[in-house]
Amino acid sequence: MPTSWFRALLILIAALFTAAFVLVVIPPLLESGDVLGALLAGFVNPYAAGYAMDTISCWCVLTVWVVHEARTKGIRHGWIAVLLGLAPGVATGFAVYLLLRMKQEDQAARTARISAP
Repeated sequence: MPTSWFRALLILIAALFTAAFVLVVIPPLLESGDVLGALLAGFVNPYAAGYAMDTISCWCVLTVWVVHEARTKGIRHGWIAVLLGLAPGVATGFAVYLLLRMKQEDQAARTARISAP
């Protein structure tokens, strides 16, 4: 898959998920005003609880990865992806992190080519 398609698909998935989140979650949240109730609603039955625990675990993995790469590869601004992983969700946070990472790696490669003898 060409890199341009990869980037475009990441942007599309993040945008679609964010739009769906805003349309599905925000109206009832604004109506009730119960943030804690909204968070706990993911645990209303065993199936929803399984999905909620998977999402929470994926956010934890994303956070560990972002912190690790910040220290080992110098990837900056990963905290943005970690926050986006909380709201609207991991799909958006993960996509944004991959885009940030690709941009910084591309810049580093260009800089290395320019400074090479």
